[in-house]
Amino acid sequence: MDEATGFFGVTALINILLSLASIGFSWWVLTNLRLDLFLKEPKGAQAKALYIILSIVLGHSLASFLIDYTSWSRMVGQLFG
Repeated sequence: MDEATGFFGVTALINILLSLASIGFSWWVLTNLRLDLFLKEPKGAQAKALYIILSIVLGHSLASFLIDYTSWSRMVGQLFG
C-alpha cells in the first residue's frame, strides 16, 4: 500500500467517525430541547423524523467545522516547520 493512500484512508476513516460522533452528540443535545411545544403530534413519526434531520444537519455542520479546524491547524504547523 502506498504511504499517501494509507494516509488518505486513515483521514477518511477519522472524518467518518467524527461525523457520526457529531451526529450522535447533536441527537443527545436535541433530546433536551422542548420541540414538542411547537409540534402538533410530538410523539408522531414526523416529529421523530424532524429530530433525525436536525441531528444530521447540526452534526454535519459541527463535523465540518472540526474537520476544517484540524486541517487549518496542520497547515499552520507546516508554515513554521
